[in-house]
Amino acid sequence: MTSMLGAVGSALGGAAGAMFGQVGVSHNFVVMIDNGLLMFSLGSWSRVSGLSVTWKPCEYRYPETNHTWIYPGNAEYTRIKLSRAASAESKLVQQWLVKTTRNNDPQSGAIQMINFMGLTVVEWKLKEFFPVGWSISDFDSNAGQVAIETLELAHTGFLDDEASLG
Repeated sequence: MTSMLGAVGSALGGAAGAMFGQVGVSHNFVVMIDNGLLMFSLGSWSRVSGLSVTWKPCEYRYPETNHTWIYPGNAEYTRIKLSRAASAESKLVQQWLVKTTRNNDPQSGAIQMINFMGLTVVEWKLKEFFPVGWSISDFDSNAGQVAIETLELAHTGFLDDEASLG
């Protein structure tokens, strides 16, 4: 269905092509938390960094030969940093931080890239995450700059790549 809409959008060209093709150009990000029956949002964010994964190769060489086998190692995920202008939504984050840092329950949820029409372009489902940092930029009324709020999350992954145990 998405490829059909993309083809229609490409045929129309211009802004219509971006609209139908779901190109993530003019977008923001929404952080949704889903802990069983409780689902809520940490609001809209303008910047996300750290959505990446790497695998350290595992090498094995049999002692009597010169042949080396290389296998993918464990996935290593970087911390995610979310940034936005401080706003009324910042109060939601403060409340969530108070609740989250008082218990040891990992959170689950997703980061969604939302296009200009409010539709989800792509979603990264985060397994077990928790906050590891929050900050706000310096306040200087003479500089005329927007105060930027940053939230940092540690997580155990966004790929569905666990080995089955059965």
